[in-house]
Amino acid sequence: MVSTTLAATSFSLLRNYNANVRALAANVRAPLQHSINYNSINFLLPLHSRRFDKIIAKEIPSSIVYEDEKVLAFRDINPQAPVHVLIIPKFRDGLTTLAEAEARHGDILGHLLCASKIVAEKEGILDGFRVVINNGPGACQSVYHLHLHVLGGRQLKWPPG
Repeated sequence: MVSTTLAATSFSLLRNYNANVRALAANVRAPLQHSINYNSINFLLPLHSRRFDKIIAKEIPSSIVYEDEKVLAFRDINPQAPVHVLIIPKFRDGLTTLAEAEARHGDILGHLLCASKIVAEKEGILDGFRVVINNGPGACQSVYHLHLHVLGGRQLKWPPG
């Protein structure tokens, strides 16, 4: 209950921050020249991304579905489908959002997608599953440690959101 409340409060803070940035940008005559670098929002990272670091270090319990030397997959604590598994890289390497990805991240990004197939197979949803990456506050990203959501186990609607 406390972690759910904390997550909801943290998400609200992040959403309010994003709304304030947009409002500020709307009041400025010249458009903002630079996008937000979420790696530089240090005051948010300890609250959110450290949670995944602690799950990787096994300091916080989780229901692990799959693990190898590069990724960890575990059940989401707030599932949006009968099967809802998060897959995270064990080493962030600057990947707090997909927008931070560079060519050098190709190996881990590909590995995350291959891991999503393995998770779907283990969960018995290989015949129908969705892989989602939320990028930034506009997409409701609440933890700034790149992660994939593997969703399935029911008929998924289109369009999403």
